[in-house]
Amino acid sequence: MPDIVLASSSAYRAKLLKNLHIPFTCTASNVDESPLKNETPIALAQRLAEAKARAVAEQFQHHLIIGSDQVACCGEHILGKPGNRETAIQQLSQQSGQIVDFYTSISVLDSATGKCLNDADLCSVHFRQLDRSQILRYLDIEQPYDCVGSFKSEAYGIVLFDKIVGDDPNALIGLPLIKLIALLAQFGIVLP
Repeated sequence: MPDIVLASSSAYRAKLLKNLHIPFTCTASNVDESPLKNETPIALAQRLAEAKARAVAEQFQHHLIIGSDQVACCGEHILGKPGNRETAIQQLSQQSGQIVDFYTSISVLDSATGKCLNDADLCSVHFRQLDRSQILRYLDIEQPYDCVGSFKSEAYGIVLFDKIVGDDPNALIGLPLIKLIALLAQFGIVLP
């Protein structure tokens, strides 16, 4: 099995990849994540996933490099990581009763050959109607200030939703493992 690198400093992505029981190294990719003019959310996620993989290719020249990126949208508005409580309150208030679409893209790059395969997953989160006290209680418990959309679906954040629609629940956390397994198989890494 070739050495695998996860081009990410995300503890959430690393935890998901550990579930596959394959050895890997993590490294930050330091890619500018600013959207291009008129770039769609899916195109942004796809471009950034591949850019993250390619950004570490010189450092890891004979590896399979996994890049992943996630873009969340509520209507036409792209959501970011809140960074603080006030922004999280604003985001969750905006998302109340709405559908938030998460586009999570994955790239696997063979740095020795330059071959790169890409795929993407769409997951839609249907938010319950939330009042301010529910939002504040959630933030007191979870403090998801480093999470896109101000929530963690794998934890207490599940109380915020009516339903989640998607093919892979891991994609919502940041790494679509079902898509990743299929891409790795195309590079000869078949997991039981």
